[in-house]
Amino acid sequence: QLEQNLTAMGITSTMTMAPLRPRRLLQSCTIALAILAVNIHGFSTQSTRRAAIEQVLQTVSVTPFVTLLPPSPDAIAAESTPISAAWSAVDGLNSLESEKKFVSFDKSAYQAMVNDQSRTPLFEQAIINRLQSSEPNTQTVLDLGTGPFAFFAITAAKNGAAKVYAIEASPEAAAAARDTVKKMGYADKITILEGFSTDITLPDGVKADFAVAEIVGSVASEEGAYATIYDAHKRLLKEPNDPKSWIPQRIQTYAAPASYALHNLFRPPAFDWTKLNGEPVRFNCRDEGLQLLSDPVLIEDISFADIVKGGGVPKKGQQIAFTVDGGRVDDNIKKFNEEFKRGRVPDADTLAVSAANSVTGIALWPRLTLDDTVEVNSRQYPSGGHQRSHWQTVLPIMAPEPVNVKGGDRIVVNFDFDVPTEVTKPPSYRIDGNVVSA
Repeated sequence: QLEQNLTAMGITSTMTMAPLRPRRLLQSCTIALAILAVNIHGFSTQSTRRAAIEQVLQTVSVTPFVTLLPPSPDAIAAESTPISAAWSAVDGLNSLESEKKFVSFDKSAYQAMVNDQSRTPLFEQAIINRLQSSEPNTQTVLDLGTGPFAFFAITAAKNGAAKVYAIEASPEAAAAARDTVKKMGYADKITILEGFSTDITLPDGVKADFAVAEIVGSVASEEGAYATIYDAHKRLLKEPNDPKSWIPQRIQTYAAPASYALHNLFRPPAFDWTKLNGEPVRFNCRDEGLQLLSDPVLIEDISFADIVKGGGVPKKGQQIAFTVDGGRVDDNIKKFNEEFKRGRVPDADTLAVSAANSVTGIALWPRLTLDDTVEVNSRQYPSGGHQRSHWQTVLPIMAPEPVNVKGGDRIVVNFDFDVPTEVTKPPSYRIDGNVVSA
């Protein structure tokens, strides 16, 4: 992500960038500084990464492309500072079609989903709970977005489903799913159907007893869940108005203003964040380089059973007023300081205070209710704290430079989410508002 962002902002290098560990943001920062130095100062590309980093750290205090000191008093946020960002669900993500209409994944992403211990065992338990509510071999299950491993379809077949219809839009993933099902010995119980579920009718007009639909994005609606469930609700389920007909039963997106370390390290004019054109930065949910400034607020709450009634998509112009929590700011100073010192960034103490007292944008992440007893969180609930998850935290960069804040300031924003009922039309998102000094 960092390398892609650097390229998007016109910064390139012949220096090879080593894979980045998500929890070591400041290592990423110093690597990025080294890349910049290679371009500007002409350091040898044959140098080791550590040598390049050490060289750039010796000169960083005088390089014009990085601000390591807090802004001057003249740069402090005015009484009201505007912030905004707008993007499409497919911006920066893989797309199933060249027209970039629908989010898709490679095999490694699917594997990360299966390996996510905060997700997969909970889905398995919810599927088993639902199957055990009736006699064995009596229920028909629909798996929407089965993926190459057909994991939840196989879970259902193993645990007493009479028949499973597993739908997959990607031809490559559908082919892999057929092979997986055959190798696992469930070809008689599981039928793989290729294409968008909105274009598919189950054989002989069959309708499912319940559906499994892990088509939830890091902004919950970004993978087309709303359009997919809206259609399935009308055509593919026996009792679509019953919450028990759906796993998950509801999907949500939470939001909170956030400070971002790299946004504070890299400043204009040499580093131009506006060249991202609204595309958000996506973080591992354990990444300490992003810290929240207030308690999270629910902004998207989609109940699958109520979806035809319009349940859950934010109304255009929904306004939320966040208040910067001084206690969180104090905690964030300590966390940023640890990160900066681990990365041997000069003036870490001063920079940590500056970063913690700034806002970059509104962070977004998903939460799922699978059934009456099982929930899945991508960040800690309700605090929004860091934890392991394959889902990411989405952060749109809402100003060219971080906007200074302090405890008690208000960040008032409007959420304008356009979530269509047509699956090949990607959702679009806009957040705009103002940072208002207390």
